[in-house]
Amino acid sequence: MIDFIKNIDEHVFIQLNSINSPFFDYFMSFVTHKFSWIPLYCYFLYLIIKNKGRRFWVYLLIIGISITISDQSSTYIKHAVQRYRPCHNLEIGNLIHLVGNCGGKYGFVSSHASNSFTLATLLFFILKPYYSKTKLLLPLLFWALLVSYSRIYVGVHFPLDIICGGFLGVFIAYFIWFIYSLKKCYMS
Repeated sequence: MIDFIKNIDEHVFIQLNSINSPFFDYFMSFVTHKFSWIPLYCYFLYLIIKNKGRRFWVYLLIIGISITISDQSSTYIKHAVQRYRPCHNLEIGNLIHLVGNCGGKYGFVSSHASNSFTLATLLFFILKPYYSKTKLLLPLLFWALLVSYSRIYVGVHFPLDIICGGFLGVFIAYFIWFIYSLKKCYMS
């Protein structure tokens, strides 16, 4: 059963990764680089400060703790599972379109997916009292999906790495927000 799932995952990866062009090579290289998003992170910071006032630091702390847990958890899982990235997989290595370098040896689960979904979920929770849910959720979801898909495009993650990383990120965000909400209830 596991081999069947891995075979489907590899097949879907090869199909998605084979759809490429020089323009999208450049674009996805930009999208996948974490420092490309600094202006967006500054905008998120602005929204938190604007809407939360002096207590903005509490939300930055929640985000910082959550991203750290997300990043460390995904790294731990990578070393525990030891599933090779597509670009390190000897069976399909010559079939992939690799943009940039391959990165670490293992890819399950994707830290990019986990971290971006953690951030998107937390931003949704933090900002939803101030904005319509669809106007907030759709752009955050689009951003997290774009960052995650870029990892398939550049050849460093299988779709299952991305899906499980996304679920991990959402779970961590929900868990941390739940703890924060409980604390907030008991403090008032």
